[in-house]
Amino acid sequence: MAQTTIAVGDLIYEAAIHFTKVTEYGYSLTAFLAGQQAPPLAGARIDVAFEGSLLGPKLKGRISGVDYLRIRADGHVQLHIHAEIATDDGQKIAFFADGVASPEEGTAVLRLRENVTLTTSSPAYEWANHLQAWGQGTVDPAKGEIKVKAYAA
Repeated sequence: MAQTTIAVGDLIYEAAIHFTKVTEYGYSLTAFLAGQQAPPLAGARIDVAFEGSLLGPKLKGRISGVDYLRIRADGHVQLHIHAEIATDDGQKIAFFADGVASPEEGTAVLRLRENVTLTTSSPAYEWANHLQAWGQGTVDPAKGEIKVKAYAA
């Protein structure tokens, strides 16, 4: 997949991801999402391991990694994601994203906004090293599901 022509706004991938493990550090993600526990003033740390699939015109494969969440006192969630993409043709791409997840009023769903950077030494995906992508989507923590679409920025 040696596609090198990417214009701003081009769809890079759509991700369908699910939680594989949640690690809490003295603060309950479930209680927070149910509105039963406010975040501490200093914020709270929760790690969410995940895996899933990427489908799109530029990238196809599997993704797995960890989001090192920081739940802020205002209820917004800072994202700090490190992952590995294994492409359908056997290549590896390092994935990093940061951003914010904001609660959708009246639901337990979070709205995602991500800044995505990809890195690889694979000649077939060298174009990814020069790409800045912007992701948007949702997280449904009750179901452990994440849906994201990423576009060239």
